[in-house]
Amino acid sequence: MLNEPKQDKPLILIIDDDPNNVDILELDLEDAGYPTLSASDGEEGWRVLQENKDKVKTILLDRMMPNLDGMGFMARLKADNTVSHIPVIMQTAAAEREQVTQGIEAGVYYYLTKPYEHEVMLSIVNAAVDNYADVSRLRREVHQFKSKLYMIKESYFEVSTLEDIRYLATFLANHYPDPDRVIMGISELLINAIEHGNLGITYDEKTKLMQNHGWEEEVLRRQELPENAVKTVEAHYRRGQDKIVLTISDQGEGFEWENFMEISPDRATHSHGRGIAMSKMMSFDDITYQGNGSTVVAIVNL
Repeated sequence: MLNEPKQDKPLILIIDDDPNNVDILELDLEDAGYPTLSASDGEEGWRVLQENKDKVKTILLDRMMPNLDGMGFMARLKADNTVSHIPVIMQTAAAEREQVTQGIEAGVYYYLTKPYEHEVMLSIVNAAVDNYADVSRLRREVHQFKSKLYMIKESYFEVSTLEDIRYLATFLANHYPDPDRVIMGISELLINAIEHGNLGITYDEKTKLMQNHGWEEEVLRRQELPENAVKTVEAHYRRGQDKIVLTISDQGEGFEWENFMEISPDRATHSHGRGIAMSKMMSFDDITYQGNGSTVVAIVNL
């Protein structure tokens, strides 16, 4: 069933065998302006998705269902390149570490624990929708930049703003054999260098900013502070015979990068904190942070 939105927002597909849970999610999402489609199990959800693959921007997926469960649905999703990029929010009765780990390995990077809090649910949905929009925009721009950039063997860049990052990520991605694979990872590492590196936005601060939709505004505010106005992020691209090495360095005090190399089950229900791990899993063959974390080396094997 398609529920019409109160405002123009992306379509959300809910796949859940509990009609009460579906009703609650539909009402909450409709109140927030999101149109929804619903299905009672994975098989029906797959059919609905195939019929609306150009419209669905995020999937709310129950793990335990008859006919085809959440993990079986994810296997199909990731095997189909036409829909594999759609972000999935897995609903679980309890965010058990083993279940979350299995889901992460299957490609689920967002989690919602039942029973959920309204604001938490909307925060996670907004994060997933925003991620889809960002990646889709970057992929479109990548293809607009296509040329013979692979002939460039080495180059240096300096950026300082989110707008700079958008263009540099698009430009650099076209230096790689598969631009769609690396575009998200390049963008995430550059954003991390600016927000956590140069501007010193902490994990807890970003959590609050995401909840209040104030992250980008705070980034712009901090960039104008005298102590940050001259800070830049340097990117060094080098293409060898067997690999491409991208080195990104910021001028910050570093961060505890060790905690973010994998998607922690303890943070799986948070609206952010998965960018570095997703970059490692999806975009690069290896990511290594050096020293205090102000320099990162990302490698793609050729």
